[in-house]
Amino acid sequence: MTLVTPDQAALAEALAVAQADGWLLYDFQGVNPVLGQVLGIGGMGSRRLFVYLPRSGEPVAVAHRIELQSVAGFPGRIIPYSRWEELHDALRSVVAGKRVAMEVAEDDAVPYLDRVPSGVVQLLQKLGATVVPSAALVTRFASVWSADDLADHVAAAAVLKRVANQALDRAVAAGGTGLTESALQQEVIDALHAGGLEFDHPPIVGFGPNAANPHYEPRAGADRTLARDEVVLLDLWGGRHLGAVYADQTWMGFSGPRPPAEVLKVWETVRDARDAAIEFVQAGWAAGRPLLGFEVDRVARSIITNAGYGAAFVHRTGHSIDHRLHGSGPHLDDYETHDDRQFLAGTGFSVEPGVYLTGRFGVRSEVNMYLTAEEAVVTPGGAQRDLITGA
Repeated sequence: MTLVTPDQAALAEALAVAQADGWLLYDFQGVNPVLGQVLGIGGMGSRRLFVYLPRSGEPVAVAHRIELQSVAGFPGRIIPYSRWEELHDALRSVVAGKRVAMEVAEDDAVPYLDRVPSGVVQLLQKLGATVVPSAALVTRFASVWSADDLADHVAAAAVLKRVANQALDRAVAAGGTGLTESALQQEVIDALHAGGLEFDHPPIVGFGPNAANPHYEPRAGADRTLARDEVVLLDLWGGRHLGAVYADQTWMGFSGPRPPAEVLKVWETVRDARDAAIEFVQAGWAAGRPLLGFEVDRVARSIITNAGYGAAFVHRTGHSIDHRLHGSGPHLDDYETHDDRQFLAGTGFSVEPGVYLTGRFGVRSEVNMYLTAEEAVVTPGGAQRDLITGA
């Protein structure tokens, strides 16, 4: 990867809003992926690395002498260190008397932002720095998609939709014939690879009561065989290469011709919650209103709660998508966290409400959205309207 730094004018503007003198990016053995996302540094090293991006003036990298290759080509001053005393002296010269933005969140309120260990913050404070959250900086410089990112996502989304629908069409017709979760999972994996997609974790396939486990992982020999008249959940994701902006979708089926009334009610409730969240995002974005993550979660959650399934909706409504599938930007969340970060044009995220009736069945419907300067769009793949059913 080629080492890059953010556009200076955009960085200065964002730092002024954050009331910070500079952005101090830190990483140690991959604990903070934001540094790599912002600077294009891959393969985080085994020693501490600090990069200071000031509102004005020269950027500074503080790097261990045995890992200076990671900052080769850095467009600023490089301060090498070996001994801890040298590290402290270097940091003091950079941060003393300054307000520095870092990946921190008070009370760990947003763990996807809270990446810097408290001990590092304590050290910097002793060296004379005031540390403030970098939330808006992370959204702007780590989570906004490029044109190539959008193209990668759109291509992946089309493959996911095709693979999911073909797999579910075959699965719902196979209830009672011996189809296992692992077998369907492998079929989906093979089809995704044939479609040119990569991923670092296999798709989720859940039949019947296993669909009520949101992050269920089928294991060959201990998985479920699909019976007639069971819910089928397929959650799949992937990108054109590892590290690309993925697409992430969940599709639902039923291995029989007529789903029972309760299954239909839960499906329609989840679908309506998904659509209400989408409509809220689209209307607010078109009106130019700031879009905050927790607000969208509340909209979807209220639909499910009013239908009597609030206690069975046990996760946030959606997550940021950037070069990590669960990205560093704002999430649709007022449940696991209170995410009050603001979305920006160029960011993307999932919308995926769900209802999970333990021991019986679960339903989730997931689409992805992307914010252009003018509109909020559901990316290719579309929003599933009806359960895919068997004969």
